[in-house]
Amino acid sequence: MDVTELARTLLEPIPAHRTAGIQVLRAADGEAEITAEVPESLTNVIGSLHSSGLVALLDAAGLGAIIAASETRGDFDGIVPLGASASLEFLAPARGHLRAVCHLDTEARDALRPLLSGATDRARFSTHAEITDATGTTVCRGGFDWSVRRRRA
Repeated sequence: MDVTELARTLLEPIPAHRTAGIQVLRAADGEAEITAEVPESLTNVIGSLHSSGLVALLDAAGLGAIIAASETRGDFDGIVPLGASASLEFLAPARGHLRAVCHLDTEARDALRPLLSGATDRARFSTHAEITDATGTTVCRGGFDWSVRRRRA
């Protein structure tokens, strides 16, 4: 199911995402595509996106993919995803227009399915995303381990 509008509503207003200029291009079927134009205010000493901006992009891509696992808009009501740990691999300077993509693997989908359906109230799994620049060069890869729960009413 395409839940791009839901992902935009939930992700784009987050202050760190606004600062980094993050926009949700697509969130559907357990996959998210996030984009950002590197703001000068977040560049490092070589004019590349600072590592904190790269973390924000990877986080948004993972969150977008989690949201994109929803089969209905209501599936995500009360869901609280919290990052438990993260790992990043810096591969090239991150400049200009960047694109982050995260696709949930089978293990993540299997962990999320009972949570989104209401059969359980917690799930733990990992997401993996890749950030490329406008030339298609991979500038960063990373992963998040998530602890996701549903708030009790």
